[in-house]
Amino acid sequence: MLNNLTDTEEGDGGAQSQGDSNPKESSPFINSSDAATEKSQQYDGKNMALFEEEMDTSPMVSSLLSSLANYSNLPQGSKEHEEAENNEAESSRKKPVKAPQLGTLMGVYLPCIQNIFGVILFLRMTWLVGIGGVIGTFIIVFMCCATTMLTAISMSAIATNGVVPAGGSYYMISRSLGPEFGGAVGICFYLGTTFAGAMYILGAIELLLIYIAPKAAIFPLEGLEGAEAEAALLNNMRVYGTILLTSMATVVFVGVKYVNKLALVFLACVILSILAVYAGVIKTAVDPPVFPVCVLGNRTLVWKTFDVCAKTVETANGTVTTQLWRMFCDSGLLNATCDKYFAANNVTEIQGIPGVTSGILAENLFGNYYEKGDLIARNNMESVEDPDDPLTSANRYVLADITSFFTLLVGIYFPSVTGIMAGSNRSGDLRDAQKSIPIGTIAAITTTSTVYMSSVFLFGACIEGVVLRDKFGEGVHGNLVIGTLAWPSPWVIVIGSFFSTCGAGLQSLTGAPRLMQAIAKDGLVPALRIFGHGKANGEPTWSLLLTACICESGILIASLDAVAPILSMFFLMCYMFVNLACALQTLLRTPNWRPRFKFYHWTLSFLGMSLCLTLMFLCSWYYAIVAMVIAGSIYKYIEFAGAEKEWGDGIRGLSLSAARYALMRLEEGPPHTKNWRPQLLVLVSTDAEQNVEQPRLLSLTNQLKAGKGLTIVGTALEGSFLANYEQTQRAEQALRKLMETEKVKGFCQATVSSNLRDATSHLLQASGLGGLKHNAVLVSWPRNWKQGDEHQTWRNFVELVRETTAAHLALLVPKNIAAFPSNGERFTEGHIDVWWIVHDGGMLMLLPFLLRQHKVWRKCKMRIFTVAQMDDNSIQMKKDLTTFLYHLRIDAMVEVVEMHDSDISAYTYEKTLVMEQRSQMLKQINLTKTEREREIQSITDSSRGSIRRKNPAAVTTQLSVTEDPPAASKEEKPEEESKSASSPVSPPDQVQLIHDNTTPTSPATPATPLTPGEGAQSPGEQVQMTWTEKCDGEPAKPPGAATPEGIKDIFNMKPEWENLNQSNVRRMHTALRLNEVIIKKSSEAKLVLLNMPGPPRNRTGDENYMEFLEVLTDGLNRVLLVRGGGREVITIYS
Repeated sequence: MLNNLTDTEEGDGGAQSQGDSNPKESSPFINSSDAATEKSQQYDGKNMALFEEEMDTSPMVSSLLSSLANYSNLPQGSKEHEEAENNEAESSRKKPVKAPQLGTLMGVYLPCIQNIFGVILFLRMTWLVGIGGVIGTFIIVFMCCATTMLTAISMSAIATNGVVPAGGSYYMISRSLGPEFGGAVGICFYLGTTFAGAMYILGAIELLLIYIAPKAAIFPLEGLEGAEAEAALLNNMRVYGTILLTSMATVVFVGVKYVNKLALVFLACVILSILAVYAGVIKTAVDPPVFPVCVLGNRTLVWKTFDVCAKTVETANGTVTTQLWRMFCDSGLLNATCDKYFAANNVTEIQGIPGVTSGILAENLFGNYYEKGDLIARNNMESVEDPDDPLTSANRYVLADITSFFTLLVGIYFPSVTGIMAGSNRSGDLRDAQKSIPIGTIAAITTTSTVYMSSVFLFGACIEGVVLRDKFGEGVHGNLVIGTLAWPSPWVIVIGSFFSTCGAGLQSLTGAPRLMQAIAKDGLVPALRIFGHGKANGEPTWSLLLTACICESGILIASLDAVAPILSMFFLMCYMFVNLACALQTLLRTPNWRPRFKFYHWTLSFLGMSLCLTLMFLCSWYYAIVAMVIAGSIYKYIEFAGAEKEWGDGIRGLSLSAARYALMRLEEGPPHTKNWRPQLLVLVSTDAEQNVEQPRLLSLTNQLKAGKGLTIVGTALEGSFLANYEQTQRAEQALRKLMETEKVKGFCQATVSSNLRDATSHLLQASGLGGLKHNAVLVSWPRNWKQGDEHQTWRNFVELVRETTAAHLALLVPKNIAAFPSNGERFTEGHIDVWWIVHDGGMLMLLPFLLRQHKVWRKCKMRIFTVAQMDDNSIQMKKDLTTFLYHLRIDAMVEVVEMHDSDISAYTYEKTLVMEQRSQMLKQINLTKTEREREIQSITDSSRGSIRRKNPAAVTTQLSVTEDPPAASKEEKPEEESKSASSPVSPPDQVQLIHDNTTPTSPATPATPLTPGEGAQSPGEQVQMTWTEKCDGEPAKPPGAATPEGIKDIFNMKPEWENLNQSNVRRMHTALRLNEVIIKKSSEAKLVLLNMPGPPRNRTGDENYMEFLEVLTDGLNRVLLVRGGGREVITIYS
């Protein structure tokens, strides 16, 4: 059932390369075998009829177990390429897939041994012991081995937590830490493997040019000193390294099967070389080999051009000078002029390998660090030298080629412990990966660590210090230092290490392109997608080309000691994230975290992670910073431009835990006024194709939020959830796409209910979670609400206003939303005008400030207008408001508008009459037969009442259903008046309004499907403005209770004005007066913010409420009606 897991994860291009869109990815059983499918299709429908309809998504347990029993998994690596090449001719015939048969020894242990033992052991280990001392080198080795052991424990836990396809560490990290970390670390691991190939090639060339065939050098070294000799050596490395790299890349390109067949030979070379060293150590205890070192004073001489370590020799003809004499003197005569140091000091021949029983260990315990160009001197020998005498004949002595220090040694040594992922990379070949990977990897690390630690002591105990510090063996006839210790011959080590380094280089050039191909096929980094392509058999041609180019950059560095710290960085970063992945999964206690390997703990993983980080900065702090910058850049690039994946990774789990913790903290209490910010629920409508009808609402959201705080974009759909599920998904996709376009960060939600009002009500109630809920609702003004077929739209809108009031939510209603600016527009001048009529918690002050943070509104100035009534001191009001704004730290111009009481104009009566007549007509149109008869009777009664009204004794008309008690307070009057509303109306869903040609309509605005519910604010609520109280401060008067002048006006009115609801007349009067003042002051403003009055407490007269708001905002281009949520949102305190 899992036999194609690798192909699914690594991807085959196209749709399957998208991990989040591939249904196989999210399924716990990623691919079903044909047999399992056939078995599930052979269902007979008798015994399990209850589950019949779900059989395709929930297979029978028997078929599941059958497919698991037949599980097989081929690796995404070299094996299938080799088989593809061998079987090209037989591709038409289908062969049964063989189950992998490799066990722990061949599948994990030996590959890890081969990858861990490498060039550093043979070329640099003796030098490390000589420079760092036995103690210092042992500390380095112990730290590095402990790091890899802890990493192996973490890796074993991850590898045994389910099936790990080929892909090794990249797969484990990406699926444990997410695509961003996975991509970043995968590329770091790729770069580390690639630079490892460069290091192995440089090691092979060093063996070739220094120890095997020195005369093959294109740039000869003879006669060159200092920088010239060093440059010639590096140029030779570059030329031969490039040639060898080209050859290796060609071999890999032509056929990787040859690399696989030679792997066993390379492994045998490594094991034989190490055994030869141990045999040589044992032999030194019995019969130390003869490897003399010539020392002048205490300086080690380069033993190349002389044969005898002596100044003169006695022969039958007398004393004769030697070749050594002629190196330091101007002639071969005994009276020749010689180098002062040569003349003053004796020449001594010491044994290079005194043997394990010689006690030389005590001399090698402590380190000897050198500056570049220092002489390699023996510590316990006397030397006669003149401090003022300049060093001459420098090329005759063994010199330090680089400046050495402890952290440099760490960087050079660490690559020798890498390679622990070899077993997990072959997981597809293993018979039982979950058993073999932990045992094989830990056993291999134990073996190699034992070899390394023992070799530190054995080298220190067997080899003379000056020989250990002689990196290239110049003092021992140009032999490889570790070779001098080997038995039976140094050539065993030289030839063995040459082939092993070549083999390791080939393995790197084979593995690195496949790793890059896996990353490219995962689709994480769009720029790398080309490297996912290859030959017809899957061979990663483009990735191989990229790998060869990067490898060439390492070869051009030409110094093994300079390349080693680079790849140390990348491997350490990879190991650090393996440890992080294990620690994170353990601490989060993810339900899916059930490793078979039980010997792990988060503290061990954390210690391993800390060691990796420490070693990174110990190796090279600047390389560490560069590696982190590279990884960080890749992380951010994948985050912004890469494909989104859902792999069930630990970072998502960490985000979930952090979110849960933060939400629990938010539950402790409401936010302080200083922390209050609008958390918006944006209600939009979609058309039949689920496209958003008011995109500018999202633009306004972006300008208001600037990406901060919570934003939920919701839409309501009508119907049943089961029937409209796909429609819901499309709607959410459209919302998400528009949010990305408008750069609104937040969440989207589509709710389905039997009617739009309920769906919107559900959104209002259920959106958000815990303390992270919306506190403000943004919805556009319903377009064309006066049209006959839009009667339900405005009713829903009015109900929404009531619901937000009941829920103590702020409400923002932009009118003419299509005229609002997009995010790309810029206002170079203009004003944002705030008409502060009633105090609603400070929302009117806060919103312009937030808008002006956005670049669209940044250059607009803020003006605040407030209305003074007859008894107010307008001068003092302006002074107080200026002081208030100063304390609020808000920069705005202040103006107090005086609105004195005036007579109600005839135009007001006419507007009110037309409004009420429209309401009556609509009621007649929408009533049923029975209701129509009842309504006719009601109208008849109303007519009789209006006739009786001319008699002062008759006061109980339809216009005055309830009279105010004489002692009624001012606070009670609004509620009383709202009950004395206009004539009764039909149920809310039956009423429509017809367009009034006498009323100028606002520009067409996008529609808003709104779904209010029941609910009204309590009379004691502090923030509630209704049209039952005049905005100019005059208390609302009950119909019939008026001044003598008012009574006179009523009896002088036209007959059709007599039946008008006086409450509606006063509201229309206020709306017209306010509109006149606003038009006069703010007609040129870029945006007008205005207090939004609340609807009537009872539901009679809702259509009149919409008319009042229309009159109030008539003639204004952009209006934002604002209604507070019942709490203070702005404060003067710090």
